Amino acid sequence: MSRVIAHGVDLVEIARIEKSIADHGERFIERCFTKAEADYASSARAPRDIERFAARFAAKEAVLKALGTGWADGIAWTDVEVRKTPSGQPAIEISGKAKSIAEGLGISEFHLSLSHTDLHAIASVIACG
Repeated sequence: MSRVIAHGVDLVEIARIEKSIADHGERFIERCFTKAEADYASSARAPRDIERFAARFAAKEAVLKALGTGWADGIAWTDVEVRKTPSGQPAIEISGKAKSIAEGLGISEFHLSLSHTDLHAIASVIACG
């Protein structure tokens, strides 16, 4: 049985993500999201596509809060990826520097919950080991 090591939560204004995409386009998307995340979010019609990007952005921030690092120590946005399980539940997969830090903290799994309204997206991440 795993134990809870840390918790991270993040709330994102959907309009902020929409503005970043409008202002920076593919450059913002490629910097912040993996190809799989971008493909999934882009497969929805507006405004659902922006909501999906915002929820994934919040999840990435929540993971880094759970790790206690923020975006320091050489962690890339794409080191944290939101995937869907076969049942449709969102899940976290980490790589690179984020994975090294998680392993050093004894974190072996993350539990993710996402939600949004018309204005905000929220992510809650529980890190267990």
